[in-house]
Amino acid sequence: MDVQSIKNRFGIIGNSAALNHALNVAVQVAATDLSVLIVGESGVGKEAFSHIIHALSSRKHNSFIAVNCGAIPEGTIDSELFGHEKGSFTGAVDSRKGYFETVSGGTIFLDEIGEMPVGTQARLLRVLETGEFIRVGSSKVQKTDVRVIAATNRELLEFTQTGKFREDLYYRLSTVPIRVPALRDRQEDIILLFRKFVIDFAERYKTTPVQLDDEAKTLLINYPWKGNVRELKNIAEQISVLTTEKQINAKQLRQFLPEANNINRLPVLASHNGTGNGTPGNEFANEREILYKLFFDMKKDVTELKKMFLEILQNPSSSNAAVAFARESLLHDYTTVNKDLPQQQSQPIHANVINHPQPVMYDDIHHHEEVEESLNIMDKEKELIIKALKKHKGKRKDAASDLGISERTLYRKLKEYDIDE
Repeated sequence: MDVQSIKNRFGIIGNSAALNHALNVAVQVAATDLSVLIVGESGVGKEAFSHIIHALSSRKHNSFIAVNCGAIPEGTIDSELFGHEKGSFTGAVDSRKGYFETVSGGTIFLDEIGEMPVGTQARLLRVLETGEFIRVGSSKVQKTDVRVIAATNRELLEFTQTGKFREDLYYRLSTVPIRVPALRDRQEDIILLFRKFVIDFAERYKTTPVQLDDEAKTLLINYPWKGNVRELKNIAEQISVLTTEKQINAKQLRQFLPEANNINRLPVLASHNGTGNGTPGNEFANEREILYKLFFDMKKDVTELKKMFLEILQNPSSSNAAVAFARESLLHDYTTVNKDLPQQQSQPIHANVINHPQPVMYDDIHHHEEVEESLNIMDKEKELIIKALKKHKGKRKDAASDLGISERTLYRKLKEYDIDE
């Protein structure tokens, strides 16, 4: 079956080379029983590829189940996947079959595999290598015949280096990797997708499909689309429902694109490669990282000022201008950056300190820097979490997605910072 037939059958829109390559790999691997790892950002349509692989495989008449590993609590995921025996834990009033038992002969799609606990990863590895598993609370080894397709929006190879993901499981899952391109990497498909979505919504809501003028099309193509195809579909639905005009210009479209007015307003950070030719936009993935970077740069500047002041203290022959500059800088430093330190450490520096220098210990200064850094980052992280929750009206899943963390991590942060939702 050729790629175009696959697109028609499964409703896939687009002609980009990266998308066609991913579909070709899916078609070729479908006829085998190899494990597949689908990699791509959230919202690119990874689950659609799992359906394609299953539908074109010899298991197509057997069961298919999709499991979101990030949505299952760590304490129950083993039971969900492998089953449990009666009385194996509190609440286990009956024995229960897990997905690997009920879907035997079919395909199981493990989405967000990077969120799977390490202990569960060991159980999954045994299934992949031997086809064997043991229910929670049992000692009986059981057999299963399940094809595993996994998906992730994380770089699992980096997770293996930090111990968050088993390296042997990574190589076992990624026998055939499929990388689904982000929407911003297939710009030629954006207008095609938008047109398909607005036509579908016009039929659903019995309205006339909206159209974009040339400037609006350019804006749509150059928008970053962090939510990928899912975000584009949501925008198309909002426009179809909320607009009274059927010819949309760039100004009208901008009202539906939350980041369109801020794309060029974020700080431009040059790369520190010594060339002086910084490339904005590639160094950081989101506003939180940009904010952290600004704080680190501020810390570096403060450190340089302190070093210069110490050199002036140790060299009484320094010029009056240099002394005055250091004094002014440190007055600003101590009254703003170090305002949260104990009172005796944040007193203003008077002229007599310059005239009669006293010994200053480097260790003390470095100690203060460490305190400043950790407090600032924690405060900003807490502030960003509160902001995200307000933005999404308390919806943890949406807030976690906006922050670039898992829902489980967000829950832990809420407890850690005692944030009242």
